[in-house]
Amino acid sequence: MRAEPVATNSLRRTVLAALALLPAAAWAGASQPATAVKVWKSPTCGCCKDWVAHLQANGFLVTTYEVDDLPAARGKAGMPDRYGSCHTAVVEGYALEGHVPAREIRRLLRERPAAVGLAVPGMPLGSPGMDGPEYGGRRTPYDVLLVMRDGKAKVFQAYP
Repeated sequence: MRAEPVATNSLRRTVLAALALLPAAAWAGASQPATAVKVWKSPTCGCCKDWVAHLQANGFLVTTYEVDDLPAARGKAGMPDRYGSCHTAVVEGYALEGHVPAREIRRLLRERPAAVGLAVPGMPLGSPGMDGPEYGGRRTPYDVLLVMRDGKAKVFQAYP
């Protein structure tokens, strides 16, 4: 009977241990599929395109629809007109209105509150899509609102 060298046994154990970990490593390294966002916007709006680019840069898969009647799109999404902005979106059953930061969308999807969705009314300078070089670094404070099913809203995140 022939004994194998110790180094070979050690190497074999290391290789077998590494192979055993491969499925776990594959799962750990596998990326989640991108979250789909549908956006309804005006065909001529540049800041909407910039907001879409912000979402894409943050890993969202965005489909845009150019429409002439944004209030109708907003209504179909369930967002009250008083929270209106220049585009409306839907993500996993939640409405998004205006320049909502990707960070807050991820939080919304993580927490899953009983709500219509998030809104950033108007077009505040410094919000995603309203922060390009053409705005000269100007910023205005704004709130991301959590719009409840009764139409009321509360501050979800303040951006001073």
